[in-house]
Amino acid sequence: MALVEAIILAVIAASTPLLLAATGEMLVERAGVLNLGVEGMMIMGAACGFAGAHLTGSTLIGALCGIAAGMALSLVFAVMALGLAVNQVATGLALTILGVGLSGLIGAGFVGERIATTPHLDIPGLTNLPLVGRILFGEDLFVYASVALVVAVWYFLYRSRAGLVLRAIGDNHISAHALGYPVLRIRTLAVLFGGACAGLGGAYLPLAYTPFFIPGMTAGRGWIALALVVFSSWRPGRLVIGAYLFGAVSILQLHAQGAGVGIPPQLMSALPYLATVIVLVLISRARSGGSTAPAALGTVFVPDR
Repeated sequence: MALVEAIILAVIAASTPLLLAATGEMLVERAGVLNLGVEGMMIMGAACGFAGAHLTGSTLIGALCGIAAGMALSLVFAVMALGLAVNQVATGLALTILGVGLSGLIGAGFVGERIATTPHLDIPGLTNLPLVGRILFGEDLFVYASVALVVAVWYFLYRSRAGLVLRAIGDNHISAHALGYPVLRIRTLAVLFGGACAGLGGAYLPLAYTPFFIPGMTAGRGWIALALVVFSSWRPGRLVIGAYLFGAVSILQLHAQGAGVGIPPQLMSALPYLATVIVLVLISRARSGGSTAPAALGTVFVPDR
C-alpha cells in the first residue's frame, strides 16, 4: 500500500505542470489562436519563479513571478501574431527559442542554489488516513490550483456567455466580428491567460517538484502540453485524464528502470514522448467525422478598417 501511495503521489506531481500549461493552451486554441511557444513560456516561468522565490524567500512571490514571466512572453506573441498578423506557427516556435535563451540568462546565477519546497496541506485526522489521506488532503497548493483551474475553465467555456463568445470566435472570427465582438481583444486576453498558466506550470517545477533550477528543466513538457490539447479534443474533462495518463507514463518508466527491466534506459526515457506520438496518430485515425479542432484555429484575422 505504501508503494502504491508513493506511485500515485509521484504521478500527481508529474502531471500537475502538464495540466496547468495544457489548460491555458486549450483556452487559447478555443479562441482560434495556435501558440506553439508553451515550452518557452514554461521554462521562463521556471527561471523567474525560482529567482523570485530565492531572492524573497516566498513561494507565493515565486509563483507570481512565474506567472508574470509567462504573461510577458505571451504578450510578445500577441503583439506579433495578433497585432502584426505574423504567422502563428513561426511566431510560436520563435517564442520557444527566445524563452529557452532568456531563461538560461536569467537562471545562470541561480544554478546550484536551493530553496525550500512548497509546503503540503496537513489536516489533522484526514491527511493521515490510509492511502487516500495524503493523496486527497496532503498535496501542495499547486495541485489543488490545477484542479480548480480546470473546473473554472470548464464553467467559463460551457456555462457563461463570455465563454460562448470565445468559442464562437474560435469557430468563425469573421461572423463574430460582424456581430460586433472585439475579436483581437478577446484573443489577446486568452493568449495572456494561456501565458499565465504556462508560467505557473513552469514555476511549479523548481518551487514544488524539485527545490532547485537547472537550464532546460522543463524537458519538453511544453510540447507534451500541446499534444494533450489535441488528445483531449479541446475538452477540459478529457484534458485531466490525458495529463494524468502522460504523468503516469513518465513515472512508471522511472520505476521500471529502478526495477532493472531489461530495456535500454534511453528508450525508457523516451517513452512519454513516444506515447505522445502514438496517441496523436491513433486519435487522428479514429476521427471519422472530421477534425474537432476550432474551425478558425491558426487563421490570421485582420479586421476591416
